[in-house]
Amino acid sequence: MSNCDQCIVRQFSSLKALRKEELIKMANCKTSYTIKKGDPIFEEGDTVNGVYCVKEGVCKMTKLSDNGKDQIVKLAKPGELLGQRSLISEEAVNLSAIALEDMEVCFIPKSEIMGFFNENNQFSMNVMKNICDDLKIADDHMVNMAQKNVKQRLAETLLYLEENFGINEDNTLRLQLSREELAGIIGTATESCIRLLSEFKKLKLIELTGKKITLLDKIALKKIA
Repeated sequence: MSNCDQCIVRQFSSLKALRKEELIKMANCKTSYTIKKGDPIFEEGDTVNGVYCVKEGVCKMTKLSDNGKDQIVKLAKPGELLGQRSLISEEAVNLSAIALEDMEVCFIPKSEIMGFFNENNQFSMNVMKNICDDLKIADDHMVNMAQKNVKQRLAETLLYLEENFGINEDNTLRLQLSREELAGIIGTATESCIRLLSEFKKLKLIELTGKKITLLDKIALKKIA
């Protein structure tokens, strides 16, 4: 069992406010899981009696739309806590969390989290701030969907993927998404996403090698976005 007080990812989440004795208590009650690529951590409508801390890997947070397609609302990376809002509101989760690559996550039971919430003011403030940040992201996403066209949203998403998840040694985007997943982020049909990627390639804005994408002209992409 890894020690929570020595886990580097806690520095990027609400858990950084916990005292050493609280981290030791959490380490004794948490459960660690390996989630394989494509598997769910939880699904929309589930009751999650605790929170998940992302230790390694990235997952997509998705909402099932009326037409049966998944809209990707957010990409969660190491250090993030999943299920905070549902924990506070005591509701079922309204999003699914699906691994985009092999992941390591830790589950912390509700009883422990609520104990920290009641006894550690800084921790409770951090949790509320993170929930507010998620709401801001949702608001920005809603405005982008309403005011920007698909081409603008794709350019913005490609820049976001490089800025937030980095690149490989060959300069391709580190986080490899399928065309369907990219379409799910920008809110369009997969065919439209493929067509736009081809257009960006012809304009020499990007390079495509299978699923791999390299950004060639970020200045031009920023102008489009």
